[in-house]
Amino acid sequence: MLQIENLSKSYGGVLLFDGVSFSLQKGEKCALVGRNGSGKTTLFRILKGEESADSGSILLPKGYKLGFLDQHLEFKAPTVWEEALRDLPPEKPEYEVESILFGLGFDKELLEKPPEVLSGGYHLRLKLAKVLSQQPDCLLLDEPTNYLDIVSLRWLERYLKNWRKECIFISHDRDFLNGLVSHTMGFHRKCLKKVAGGLEEFYQKIVEEEEIYEKTRQSIEKKKEHLEDYIRRFGAKASKATQAQSKAKALEKIPSLTKLAALENLSFHFEYSPFSGKKMISLDHADFHYQEDKPLIQGVSCDIEKGQKIAIIGKNGMGKSTLLQLISGDISPTKGSYSCSSSLKKGIFGQTHILKLDLDQTIEEAISSANRNLPYAKVRAICGQMLFSQDAAKKRISLLSGGERSRVLLGQILATPTNILLLDEPTHHLDLESIEGLMEALESYEGAIVLVTHSEWMLERMNPDLLIVFDENRQKVFLGNYPEFLEKEGWQEPSLKKAKPKQAPVKNKEPSTSSLEKEIERMEASIETLETKNKQLETKLALVYEEPTAKEIAALHQEIEKLYQNLEKKYQELASYKKK
Repeated sequence: MLQIENLSKSYGGVLLFDGVSFSLQKGEKCALVGRNGSGKTTLFRILKGEESADSGSILLPKGYKLGFLDQHLEFKAPTVWEEALRDLPPEKPEYEVESILFGLGFDKELLEKPPEVLSGGYHLRLKLAKVLSQQPDCLLLDEPTNYLDIVSLRWLERYLKNWRKECIFISHDRDFLNGLVSHTMGFHRKCLKKVAGGLEEFYQKIVEEEEIYEKTRQSIEKKKEHLEDYIRRFGAKASKATQAQSKAKALEKIPSLTKLAALENLSFHFEYSPFSGKKMISLDHADFHYQEDKPLIQGVSCDIEKGQKIAIIGKNGMGKSTLLQLISGDISPTKGSYSCSSSLKKGIFGQTHILKLDLDQTIEEAISSANRNLPYAKVRAICGQMLFSQDAAKKRISLLSGGERSRVLLGQILATPTNILLLDEPTHHLDLESIEGLMEALESYEGAIVLVTHSEWMLERMNPDLLIVFDENRQKVFLGNYPEFLEKEGWQEPSLKKAKPKQAPVKNKEPSTSSLEKEIERMEASIETLETKNKQLETKLALVYEEPTAKEIAALHQEIEKLYQNLEKKYQELASYKKK
């Protein structure tokens, strides 16, 4: 059990949080939420020992191990596979690492490469795989879903649902959090609250408490006004003097409650520039490659029309961002054709455009440069919408964090009337409240939208007219929304049959025989069957919990426990066969 008592932390005399106390009971899974800058990552850094609190204490049982994503992990092994095994406890079988790596999107080719050549997203996945395979007592995961595609994210959610120990997650993915957590903790007005349930229960509790506070404050103020009025009216009269003095003493004893300050949120409103035609952009059998022998985009044909909503979805590293660059006209097809209307007015959000921000400009100058006709008052208003106060808006881009630069780019888009928005993972670096504001603005926007995202919540909320799906090294256009895609096609989930990475070299290891290979395949098929049954039982259990009866729940828990034991036995047999 993890126990925190009365933690406080300040930076430069500015209080970040105060009086933070909570405990994490056995098996609890907690979301940690709060506005950007409220202290979530700082609390993690204190728990990890990277920073010290100003006051308070952290109590851990003897031998209790925390597991977290180290942002400065040094890779020492020659291959990804060997690196993944490097810190594996001796009692942990290698098949667990195999399953985790393939679940997170690695394939056989990637496992044989040096870790240093991986992209930043796959570096994070490798670190995550190492943490999960070490089986700590408590996981501290700060934005584990960043850089995960939909398939990997779904796998991670299933894996963590079966996690028997404690977890604390920081994430902006609503579906991910609500699908996992037993409790939600959140920073609010420099304090931390913990509530049983998901995000809805937490925010409802906050609303209820603030409503009670405000009603109490108003009641106190009315009582004080009544007493003050009595004292003013009768304090000078001899017959009422004694009563007036008594009222004055009572007034002194009544505590004052300060009116709660309004909390700032990111505010979005995308200006629409009318578009007179119908067709905005056309791709005709478009190909694109950086290397001729490794095509990224192959034969994509798609027309984007006025007001249309399109989502680009699929696994990472397959070319989603590249396709968005083709659609935006930032790059040209290596084969096929691209055309766009001369009336097109684009708002583009993507990593390449964040990198193009002028580092010498101030935030104000960057917003103004997007639209030279914008009055200074409007520039200042947009800076405020992006939570850059009067002084902060004078900071240079070079001094800003990645999240702050993202907000500057969003501010530039707000400054310019557009009729199509091209957005590549726009919710990275945004907190949950800001994501809600962005979604509301996108829902009211009259122009076309092309969105790259791995958030299934955003995909369902956006309700696109069509999807461009990257799957199994190909791209296809699906006419319909995301729920229709899941119903008719769905995602191909990673399976153990495909999870056969090249083993780390072992001296004097005899080559496997065909009979051993057949036995391994048979056992893997058996494991897949058991895992499918496990999934069905968990679904049934979730339904039972909606209308719980103790007898049904106990019976299902017993059945799932037996299945886990059977799976563990099969995994051990599989590991012993692979060593032959």
